[in-house]
Amino acid sequence: MTERETLALYEKTGALMRGHFRLTSGLHSDVYLQSALVLQHPEHAEALGRALAEPFRHTGARTVIAPAIGGILVAHEVARALGVRAIFAERQDGALMLRRGFVIGETDRVLVVEDVVTTGGSTRETMQVAKAAGGYVVGAASIVNRGAAAVALGADEPYVALLDVNLPAYEPDKCPLCARGLPVVKPGSRPVAV
Repeated sequence: MTERETLALYEKTGALMRGHFRLTSGLHSDVYLQSALVLQHPEHAEALGRALAEPFRHTGARTVIAPAIGGILVAHEVARALGVRAIFAERQDGALMLRRGFVIGETDRVLVVEDVVTTGGSTRETMQVAKAAGGYVVGAASIVNRGAAAVALGADEPYVALLDVNLPAYEPDKCPLCARGLPVVKPGSRPVAV
């Protein structure tokens, strides 16, 4: 799947939103990518999962893990494409961890996936969850990389995104949308980082 095709899915499903948004990272932006609007269509989710899986077929990944909640469907579809299992890490007392009986063994080769990466914080944290459980992280992938994630994630393991877009994100005290008095919306699934 090309970058153009990926962007077209976001546009056609109304998942590419414009306004004034507070991202999970706490940063503000005039663009929000609501992946759930794309992933609600099984044919789109399947196509994106196959495309994300392809660069990692040779890695021997046996487990695909994502941070809840945005990455769960992505992990499921990537795992289906690879013929392996999908699990997710979720927050408890502010920290990502394995719950629901999910385990990663010392011989598990793990691929970390996400829907949209802005700073890479949740993806890095999920990588640490996998490593702390004894897994070997073979790489990370996301549908969308909003900016500098490749630099932040690609140091030790390969990082792949289907769509690399450099979308502006601002610290709240430097946000031009705030300066204009525009109301801010928080459409994501978890509270803003402090």
